Order: sequence, then C-alpha cells, then structure tokens
Amino acid sequence: MTVGPATTRNRILIAAFILAIGVIVGGYLLGDGIRRARMADRAVTVRGLAERNVTADLASWTIVISRQATELAEAQTGVDRDTRTVAAFFGRMGFRPQDLSDAGATVSQFYDSNRGQNSVTVRRQMQLRTTDVGRARNAFGRQFELIRDGVAIDEASSMVYSFTRLNDIKPEMIAAATRDARRGAEQFARDSGSAVRGIRSATQGYFSVSARDGDDNEGSGRDSPFQKVRVVTTIDFYLG
Repeated sequence: MTVGPATTRNRILIAAFILAIGVIVGGYLLGDGIRRARMADRAVTVRGLAERNVTADLASWTIVISRQATELAEAQTGVDRDTRTVAAFFGRMGFRPQDLSDAGATVSQFYDSNRGQNSVTVRRQMQLRTTDVGRARNAFGRQFELIRDGVAIDEASSMVYSFTRLNDIKPEMIAAATRDARRGAEQFARDSGSAVRGIRSATQGYFSVSARDGDDNEGSGRDSPFQKVRVVTTIDFYLG
C-alpha cells in the first residue's frame, strides 16, 4: 500500500498535536506539583493553652508519731497512748474508724556512751484517707489539739490533696487547647494575608497541676485542695 504525501503530512500533524498536548499537560502537572509543594511549606506553628480550676476529691494525711525511752516497752507504751489519742481526735472530727489506717512503724536504738544508757525510739505512721476533703482540711487546721493532748507530731507528717478525675476532663481540655491554637494561627494568617487550612502535625503537652491561689510548697499543687489543671498543645497549621 502506497502512502501519499498528504497522508504522511496528516500523521505528522497528529503526532505534533499529541506531543503539544503532552507538553501542556506535563507543564500543568509540574506547575501544580510545585504549587502544592510551596503550600506544604507554608505553615505556622502555634501553641494552645487550656486551664481549668478544680477541687481535690481525695485527702491523705499521714501523721508520724514517735516516742523515745531507755527501754523498748516504755517507748512502745508511749506510742500506743498517742495512737489512741490520734484515733479519738479523728473520731471527734467526724471520721469513721476505717478512714484511719496504719502506714508502718520503725524501731531504732543505740547505746548513748555519754549517758551510759540505751536510747530506743519507736516511730509509727498513721494515715487518714478520705474523700471528705473539706472535713479533712478542717481537721488539719486543728492539729494543734493533738499537740495540746501530748502528741508530738513529727515534722515528716503531711497532708496531700489529690484530684483523681483528670481523665474525665482531658478530652475537653485538649479540644479547648486546640481551639486556642487555631485562634492564634488565624490571627497570624490575617496578618500575613493568608488563610488557615488543615493541621499538618500536633503534639499534646503534659497535664500539670498547681495550686490555684499560688500557695504551693512542692510545685505540684498537692498542698491545697484548690487546684488548677493546665495543658499546652503545639500544632502546625497549613496556610493557603
């Protein structure tokens, strides 16, 4: 079969047309890819904060009492007497016997060569654990009554207030921190003449608990029943 000049010319034109279309499509895809890559590079990193005031729902008061004597039996007798005094005190404060428990005991002794006699020290720990935080706080404020009754409270004694329902408020606080971060990103976008798109990456900070009123000796908020929970999230937003 013989192909004429006209047919050959048509085939060349068709091939050129297909090549041109390919170049146009390839150029568009390349340009779109570059545009998307540039958009991916346009992002802003912001931090979102959420805080919530809470009240502790658990109080734990560890009371350490000790007696020193030259004989173990004498020191033990003194500790037993103090134990009954402590139990009576909490009874007057309105607590149940099961709210108070033993938390351990130790005995130490050495020979005092200067006095030529033994020295025995018996220490006992008792712990009040209750969800009646207000009553526990009131009792803690009246602990001088124990001292007046002859109980030498050791300086290791302490009250700890705990908020145990942190998992219940975590989802709402994370959502609030995310909204706060988006507000910051939107302000940045307005200032730069762009708009906030989706989230590129997000990092949840840890939840911290501190005293609401700044009265916090340990830095954990556990010295006060009035606490503040805080979380900070770090989020990268796309800008378009």
